[in-house]
This record gives sequence, C-alpha cells and structure tokens, in this order.
Amino acid sequence: MTHDPDVLVLGGGPAALCIVSELVRHGVCVEGIAPESVHAPWPNTYGIWASELECLGLQHLLAHRWSDTVSYFGEGGGTDRDRATLHGIDYGLFDRAALQRHWLENAAGVSWHQDAAERVDPGLDHTTVHCRSGLQRQARLVIDASGSRTPHIRRPDHGPVAGQAAYGVVGRFSSDPIAPGRFVLMDFRSDHLTDLQRTEPPTFLYAMDLGDGVFFVEETSLALAPAVPDAVLQQRLQQRLDRRGVRITEVIHEEFCLFPMNLPLPDRTQPVLAFGGAASMVHPASGYLVGALLRRGPDLARAIAEALSERPGLGSAALARRGWQALWPTELVLRHQLYQFGLGRLMGFQDSLLRRHFETFFSLPQEEWSGFLTNTLPLPRLMAVMLRLFAKSPWELRRGLVLGAPADQAPVFAQSSG
Repeated sequence: MTHDPDVLVLGGGPAALCIVSELVRHGVCVEGIAPESVHAPWPNTYGIWASELECLGLQHLLAHRWSDTVSYFGEGGGTDRDRATLHGIDYGLFDRAALQRHWLENAAGVSWHQDAAERVDPGLDHTTVHCRSGLQRQARLVIDASGSRTPHIRRPDHGPVAGQAAYGVVGRFSSDPIAPGRFVLMDFRSDHLTDLQRTEPPTFLYAMDLGDGVFFVEETSLALAPAVPDAVLQQRLQQRLDRRGVRITEVIHEEFCLFPMNLPLPDRTQPVLAFGGAASMVHPASGYLVGALLRRGPDLARAIAEALSERPGLGSAALARRGWQALWPTELVLRHQLYQFGLGRLMGFQDSLLRRHFETFFSLPQEEWSGFLTNTLPLPRLMAVMLRLFAKSPWELRRGLVLGAPADQAPVFAQSSG
C-alpha cells in the first residue's frame, strides 16, 4: 500500500521539475503527475542572461555563451540608424538536457505517474487528483506546474490575453544570417517589409550563432491579442533573409512558441497552489521564465516545508495560502502590476515608436535595464528606473507611455496578412 505524499505536483516541464527538485531538497515527500515522460526531451530553447546563473552558481548548465550581444533599432537599408546597440553583458543558451538532468538528479527517488490530471478536488485536509486512467492520488497540497493553459487554477478574467509568438529555425544557411560569434537580442530593422506591413504589429529577429556553421534565427512578436499568426512570422522571417541574400540550406529544427505575457495573477485564496506559467510567473516585459523558476523555487519550497513541519495539522487550503504568500508577496505583486501596465502601453506602439522606445531603454545604465528585464530590481528602484526612462524619452514616446497609442495609429493586421 502506497502512502499519500505531502505534496503532489502536476506537470513535467521546467516548472514542475524545478519545484519538485527544491521540495525534495527541503525534505518534503513529493510525487508528480505528468502527461508525458519527464525524461522526454524538451522541444523549445531557453535563453538567459549569464549573470543570472552566475549568481546561483549554475553557469555550467549553459550550452552556449556569447559576449558579443547586440540589438538593432534602426530602420535598416544602410541608414545612419542601422548601427548595432551593444549590450556589454553575456547571454547564454541553456543546455536543455543538462538543465533537465540537473533537476531530475536532485529529485532522485520521486515517483512520477505518467497520466493526465482531469479533475482536482480540494478537501478539508487533503486534495484529490483524478486522472484520465482512473488513478486517484491524494496529498496535503497540490501544486499545478502544468503551464499557463491549465484548467485547474482560477484567475480573474481581464479580457483577451496577449501572447508572445515566435517562429524559429535552427539550421545551416547559404551565408551567415548574423555576424559570426554574435547573439542578437532584438533586430527591429524593417527594410524587408512592405509599406502595408510596416503599419501592422512589429516583429523582430532573435538570433544566435551556435557554432560549426549552425545558426538559430527566430522571428518574434512582443505581445498581441490575438497573437501574431505563425504564417505571418514565417513569411517575415523569409523576407528578412531574402533581403540579405541568405537562403536556408538545411533545417535542423523548427520552433513554434506561443505563451501569455499579461496573464492575470491567479486567485491567491484558492486551495490549489501554482508554480511557473500556471502561476503567471512569465515576465510581462521580457517573456522569460526559467530565471524566475531558479530564483523563486527555493523560497517557495522552504515555506512549504516549514509549514508542513511546524503545523502538521494544516489542511490543503491553509498550506496553499502559505504557499501563495511566499510565491506572490506584496512586493512582487506590485512589480507585476507595473510591468503589465507598461506592456499594455507598448502593445499599441507602431514600428517606429517601438524602436525608439527600445533605443531609449537600452541607453539606461546597464544594471538598470538588465535588472528590469530580469525582475531583480526592488520595487522602489524599479519605479525609479521607469521614471528615468520616461524622463529620457522624447515627447511622442512620453505621450504614448501615458495615454497609449492614438486609435488611428494602433497597429492591426490587414486581411491580406492571413
């Protein structure tokens, strides 16, 4: 007869493996339920600023690291604004297998049930998870780490959720699509677009040299509701490459990404806890998540472990409340609200105004813009950085940041875009 675990985690991706690993490290009895094998390779790439990993002593989990990190905010076509903005700090790409193995090894001995959680029933003392196979498992606390589309976590309805969409190719090319040894965070150059496309929501290139003649190029949109269609992103990437006389000669991997940027925070009174995308932990300004998992997972696991040991009689609702308080303290809630306000303004910007915004943003001191993008600035410092950005912005940009884009200037997709 198997004993019920203290904590049951739903999901098998980075968020689930991270929190399971941390709970085990804090001595918590935990099990997992995942629809696929937790050993299955992850399909998407995960990038991070190298300093985030250095602070945690985990830089060995990088597969690639670049010191030549740049962005482009000019129009392109050889204009005087076609120069690169130098970022001056290293960027890394996770070795996905190593990251996955790191968490799995730290969670050695955990029982994983390969199944789909169909219903979650909170009780007074325990919560029961009903699976598609008929399996039922109980735990004092259930943590949903199955992603932003989970049906098991309640959240308020604030209208359409904006998605960051991307289409990318890892492959070989007829000539280098970017400079050798370089990482490009954002290339907003738009000389490959038609006049009509320039009135539509802007997209940018995210690209990196992976070595041995292999590059990753990805056309990305910041956020839009509804999200930019895959077909549009593929078309724009092809136009961008065509403009530079570059052909794809071998496709090693195709990547399709879509994740919410302004997902409302969950109802933090519910008796089921969440982590990762299910807990709205995707950074509303940058779209990054893994760094937040690595930073915030230990504190959440510690709070849960302390609650379990100090108050053995706590039921699901009380344990979840302790967890929500640890995961979303007032400071982080207020930061999240500030980021979502800023994202709401940027979503209405046309191409030229958005390029001007980022050019101004990256002219801030490095520790300020990097702290903003990693959500590591304390609230007073974050507010000061946002005020500094406003003060440095030209009048047209200030107007947009305060009032939003005028209705007749907000970008929309024409019917011909498909």
